[in-house]
Amino acid sequence: MPDIIGFPFSADLICRQMMTKEIMKTNEKSKEYNMVLSEKDAVDLIDTRNYALKSLGRVEIGTGVISRIIDAFCDSSYLWQANYAPVLHELIETFYYIKNETLDLLSDDELIKLMKDCFENRCRGSVELLQGRELEMLARDIRFGIKPGTNEEDDEIDPEEEDYGGE
Repeated sequence: MPDIIGFPFSADLICRQMMTKEIMKTNEKSKEYNMVLSEKDAVDLIDTRNYALKSLGRVEIGTGVISRIIDAFCDSSYLWQANYAPVLHELIETFYYIKNETLDLLSDDELIKLMKDCFENRCRGSVELLQGRELEMLARDIRFGIKPGTNEEDDEIDPEEEDYGGE
């Protein structure tokens, strides 16, 4: 590892520090909803992101997706401090999986907005329903050229329904 002015230099370390700092800034907004991430939570979220990217064979330039997911979901009526970080981990993994499944045809912001809408309104805070029903249907529709929100079959889903395809 090369030295810069007598200090060990690692681009990965600098990137992780920048990402951690960016995630910690989200506490300014989320504390209004009584949700705060620790520095360890931030580092763990970065690890989740890195794992998801690697396992899906994705490369990401930039660091803003985690912060945008946090900003979008911190005001959810289905989140509280105890489940905040664990749900964020699941949402980050879900985000990258669905990016792959939708062939990157949605922008990051469009996908985050759709995820939040489904999470709040159709899934009532269930990440399992979000992953297993809503976003899988979204991915299917996009792969078949159906614009999100225009499939009539999707409108017939009862949000009270607990079963999403299994018997």
